[in-house]
Amino acid sequence: MMKKICFALGGLLLIAQGLHAQELTTSPAFPVDTSAVTITVDCTKGNQGLLNYANTSDVYVHTGVITNLSTGPGNWRYVKFNQNFNQPNAALQAIYLGSNKYSFTIPNIRAYYGVPPGEQILRIAILFRNGSGSLAQRNSDGGDMYVQVYTLSLAVRFALPPSQPKYNPVLEPINKKVGDSIAAKFLSNQPATLNLYLNGVLAASAAASDSVARVLPITTAGNQQLVGVADNGPGTYVSDTLNFFVSGAVTIAPIPAGAKEGINYPAGDSSATLVLYAPQKHKIVVVGDFNNWTQQTKYQMNETPDSNYFWLTIGGLTPGTEYAYQYVIDDSLVLADYNTEKVLDKNVDPGIPSSTYPGLKPFPAGAAGTLASVLQTHQTPYNWQVTNFQRPDKKNLLIYELWLSDFTNAGNWQALIDTLSYLKHLGVNAVEVEPFTNFEGSNSWGYNPNFYFAPEKVYGTATAVKQFVDACHQQGMAVIMDMVMNHSFGSSPMVQMYWNGALGVPAANNPWFNPYPTHAFNVGYQFNHESAATKTFTQRVINYWLTNYHVDGYRWDLAKGFTQTKTCDATGNNCNVGAWGNYDASRVAIWDTIYNQMQAASSNSYCILEMFADQSEQKVEAATGMLLWGVDLNTSWNQASMGYGTTSPGGATWDLSPIIYSALGWAVPNNIVYQESHDDERLMYNNEQYGNGNGSGYSDKDTATALKRDAMTTAFWAMAPGPKMLTEFGELGFDYSINWCTNGTVDPSGSCRLTPKPIRWDYLKNPARQALHDVYAAMLKLRNLYPGLASPAASGLVYSLNGAVKSLQVSTDSLSVAVIGNFDVAPNSGSITFPTSGTWYNYFTGEPFTTTGSSQSFNLAAGEYRVYVSKNLTNTVTTPVLNINNDPNALHIAVYPNPLTGGDGTISYQLPGYGKASLAVMNFQGQVLATTELGDQAAGPHSLPISRLPLRISSLSTGYYVLKLVFRQQSAQTGILVGRR
Repeated sequence: MMKKICFALGGLLLIAQGLHAQELTTSPAFPVDTSAVTITVDCTKGNQGLLNYANTSDVYVHTGVITNLSTGPGNWRYVKFNQNFNQPNAALQAIYLGSNKYSFTIPNIRAYYGVPPGEQILRIAILFRNGSGSLAQRNSDGGDMYVQVYTLSLAVRFALPPSQPKYNPVLEPINKKVGDSIAAKFLSNQPATLNLYLNGVLAASAAASDSVARVLPITTAGNQQLVGVADNGPGTYVSDTLNFFVSGAVTIAPIPAGAKEGINYPAGDSSATLVLYAPQKHKIVVVGDFNNWTQQTKYQMNETPDSNYFWLTIGGLTPGTEYAYQYVIDDSLVLADYNTEKVLDKNVDPGIPSSTYPGLKPFPAGAAGTLASVLQTHQTPYNWQVTNFQRPDKKNLLIYELWLSDFTNAGNWQALIDTLSYLKHLGVNAVEVEPFTNFEGSNSWGYNPNFYFAPEKVYGTATAVKQFVDACHQQGMAVIMDMVMNHSFGSSPMVQMYWNGALGVPAANNPWFNPYPTHAFNVGYQFNHESAATKTFTQRVINYWLTNYHVDGYRWDLAKGFTQTKTCDATGNNCNVGAWGNYDASRVAIWDTIYNQMQAASSNSYCILEMFADQSEQKVEAATGMLLWGVDLNTSWNQASMGYGTTSPGGATWDLSPIIYSALGWAVPNNIVYQESHDDERLMYNNEQYGNGNGSGYSDKDTATALKRDAMTTAFWAMAPGPKMLTEFGELGFDYSINWCTNGTVDPSGSCRLTPKPIRWDYLKNPARQALHDVYAAMLKLRNLYPGLASPAASGLVYSLNGAVKSLQVSTDSLSVAVIGNFDVAPNSGSITFPTSGTWYNYFTGEPFTTTGSSQSFNLAAGEYRVYVSKNLTNTVTTPVLNINNDPNALHIAVYPNPLTGGDGTISYQLPGYGKASLAVMNFQGQVLATTELGDQAAGPHSLPISRLPLRISSLSTGYYVLKLVFRQQSAQTGILVGRR
């Protein structure tokens, strides 16, 4: 019987090992199920989880067995004591042997684990841990360690070169060149004739022996094979085979003319030139579909004269065919190319529906690890429909922030494209999508990226991303990409290429990453943005998406973290959070560089910083042209919407003055004002849970009341100068906690924060929620009609935002707006002085109002607000606001279900009195598609099947439509989403 162990390098961090040692050794070398066995671990190997552990008496094992009844490598059976392995157990304590080695003895394998007769023990599974379980010695890829259990039949194995104790053992990395030697030691469990072969040539032999060893010279480059054979008589022999690669001399040559870092496709569509930045590396070999995933001398990369880059041109490729590949670096790492524009993920890809990503290439069987890069010649170029998009003025950006996974049911680009008409009708002019570069796992907000040039496949193809951007531009909406370059995590090849396994941090010579973070609240491994390598890499990423995907700018996550100023100790602990936010000249310089890189790549592209630093720094960045999340007022907005004039437990008040850029000391209105972001608790959730009341029937915990109060905050939000942002479904009063779990509970610890939340498009059929939506739409329409409201002159800005009755006046040459609202839970009065005397108008009703130019008082009910404009805009506000005062007899209309995926549905409407009514169906451009007269009808609620309309809804193409109800001189309308969402 022939047993083969083929050489394969793991896909994570592998550390070059010593010549005569391995991570696990056993005594005896061939334990059987009734024998005792001593297992010794060398903590200088593998993941080095216990390397130099100070408390050598605090090491314990976690152990079980794999039997013929186990379902797989992870199905440990008869785990000893089945205990809590985060607590020490004296019965499992390991003995320290010195030199980072520990041993544990099992007296009788079958008896110790309690395995019944008839169940075959295949392997011992074992880990070495510290007492608390916080540290564990594992394989270099983080996997469990195993010891094979043998029978009494003839068995063999190589003791040298050493193997990693995986479920199926693989060689430790062998870094050899021609002229070196390799030590080989071959063992058998009983005396036999042992023969040792190197590349088919007999190298050593021993008769009636249980071992044979020899130091073998390596005379040729390329693939090498060690074979050991034990012959114990006629027809009785077993063997073990090891394969490894020996590189040839590295060729020193400049990068071909015209090629640049990354993947290059020369003319002819049958070759690709790979260029990799890898300073301090010595040799790199490309393996992939084109060479059967084996190292070969013809696929060894050339090194540039400055030793910074490696490159290789691969020929003989079939045009249009996708080829997966990886890099074998210094015989110790096998990694995907961090420059790849497509990543294959062994764990994630099988779960991606074909409707989202048709024809996805399977993960290759011959690839190591779980990540592989892809190259493809002769790709079909995307035919852009919009090539001259005019970006909205940055000061008047009206941004809708969303996460693809919980904004549409399908969670992909096509579903989002189908929803753009809804966003357009709402009035936004920019869509900000949470990070969609390739990230770890399949369900993530995207703030854990590992590849920066590859779109995340769980949302769709690269072409689908471009179609989305193109569709947004056709609707006049910009696309803002949430970009994460403060950090990466452990699956990033850039992290793995330079790694300190002993400390578990990026190595000091990593060109891109700091070993330890410089600031508080860091996640992952921090980029060093003062490094020349990081500056170059950042510029490449900036250029790539602005140029190839036509995105309009970036929202930079954790922008305050782009600093090398240390506000933590030498190991990234004991951080001074306050000092981190102080004015930082180095951070200002870093952002100046990035901003200039962006403008050089695409003039007027948006640079949005999630900053929250000292205003003395932020006003400098704003004056440069950047937009900032300069202050997070979520809690203040919530204090106001809940009706609390007192200070919150976190120290926030209902003072909204910082929504005004000049109140921050800024010279330009580049502060992005938002009520809630993806990081914040939702306003409506807190309203319903903790809202204030007056004890006389008025309570903000009541959903209808809370929605009206959110409409009031929205009026102030919309009229504050500068850009705006709202987070998905905020316009519908989304009231699921940010920490909502799928079982319906709320976990304050945040364990469910990344869980996709329910998708409540059905909120559109709720009149009170539709009314909030319509307030958003009306206020955004006002901003779109009069963009000068975004940047009024200082004299045109008057506000009082710190009391119970708040007011805000914005005046321009073309229009003046005044907003006043009572945020108390009891009636109150306030006054404002209108900038001009004469006739103004209630923006929502068109009712005229006479202004005197002097102070005028308003008596306002709890939660009541007014928006006045200096012109009669009744005919220009095409989205009326329903039920502002929540009058149960007000005119309103709704459709359910909504969205409509077929022709069936019901129209529900209410008339405030007796009279004639009619219905009209309009497309997004306002074109009337059909009308129907309803005749004289009584006051009160009515309903009719949607089939009564003179056109079939099912015949309409996918998109957003408007159903308008006309009664006397009034009208109300509701949006209908038709078809796929």
